[in-house]
Amino acid sequence: MARVLVPIAEGFEEIEAVSIIDVLRRAGIEVIMGALNEELLVKGAHGIIIQADRQVKGVSADELDMIVLPGGWGGTKALAMDINVQNLLKAMDQVGKNIGAICAAPYALDTAGVLKEGYTCYPSVENEIKTGGFQGASHAVVETENVMTSRGPGTALCFGLAIVKKLVDDTTYEALREGLLADFCA
Repeated sequence: MARVLVPIAEGFEEIEAVSIIDVLRRAGIEVIMGALNEELLVKGAHGIIIQADRQVKGVSADELDMIVLPGGWGGTKALAMDINVQNLLKAMDQVGKNIGAICAAPYALDTAGVLKEGYTCYPSVENEIKTGGFQGASHAVVETENVMTSRGPGTALCFGLAIVKKLVDDTTYEALREGLLADFCA
C-alpha cells in the first residue's frame, strides 16, 4: 500500500486538503496528515479545524511514496518556512520520490529547490515563483519528472485522481472517477 504525507499548516486550503486526502484514502492509499508542531489541531484558511495524525518532524523520506502539499497562502508560507518540510522535500526529490503541490503550494516547492520547469499553480502565484515554465490555466494537473502540480480548489478532485492513477493503477482511477461523478477529470 502506498503511503502519502499531507502536511497541513495554519491557513491551509480546506477543500484541497480534504478532497485530496479523501480521494487517496478511497483508493486504499495510507495518508498521514502532518502538523508542523506539537499542536495537532490545525485551523484552515476558512476556520475549519482538522486534527493531524502526527508531526511532520520525524517523518522520513524512506517511509513515504509521496508528499502532497495543499495550498492556501498562509499554510503555503508556513510550509515554505518550515525546516522539516523543506528538508523532507529535498530528501524526497534527491531519490526521485513523488512530490505534489496544489494552488499556492508550488511556492513551497520552489523554496526547497525541487519545483521543475513545467508546473501550474493558482493564478498570480507564478509571479512569486523563481522557477520558469508556468503552464497557465489550460492544465488542471501538470506532471514534470517526479513533481505533480495543480491549480486550486476547483481542480482538487482531478489532482487527487491523478495521484491515484500514478500510485495505484488505471483501474482504480477509472472506478473512483466514475463513482465520484468526476467526468470532467481526464
